[in-house]
Amino acid sequence: MELLLIRHAPTPGNLEKRYIGRTDEPIMQPLPVPIPSYPQVERVYISPMLRCRQTAQLLFGGCKPLILEDLRECDFGAFEGKKYAQLCGDSRYRAWIAGELDAPPGGESAAAFRSRCCAAFGHAVRLCIRDKIARAAFVAHGGTLMAILERYANAREAQSFYAWQAAPLCGWAAKTTSDAWIREQALFDIQPIGG
Repeated sequence: MELLLIRHAPTPGNLEKRYIGRTDEPIMQPLPVPIPSYPQVERVYISPMLRCRQTAQLLFGGCKPLILEDLRECDFGAFEGKKYAQLCGDSRYRAWIAGELDAPPGGESAAAFRSRCCAAFGHAVRLCIRDKIARAAFVAHGGTLMAILERYANAREAQSFYAWQAAPLCGWAAKTTSDAWIREQALFDIQPIGG
């Protein structure tokens, strides 16, 4: 089975380099980047956020998306919608990026974020295996994709969280089989796509 993990199209907040998690902003119109062509899929799973719904329609309009609430981006709490320049003087922000705080004030911890994203992805993969899906797409957020790939990349292809960054409308194609998933819950043959 092939799985396409695609980051949503760019939003104004992305281009302005803001922390955009729970903010439900639309994709940019017109898009400032070309729209890649992806192969047809039998199933599309998406984050509930508007930017992911719009991207799924743009890329896979003929396939009704299935919303997975837990694929949404991290809740950045008090840092939501802000840029580095607005936050760099805040001691709480400096502590958070230094790893001294587990979560932004009022936000979600890295462990909770990664756990919910990976649980949702794992559930969806099991459904795809059960239903004999040959190719499925996941349209979600950069952080969501990084969490999934950090957790599920096989031992030979394993990398740290930030190594799995993808530009908007880009991402990763990965493979798994029912045996590989049951045995080790692993993705393999991971290749960049869309760029």
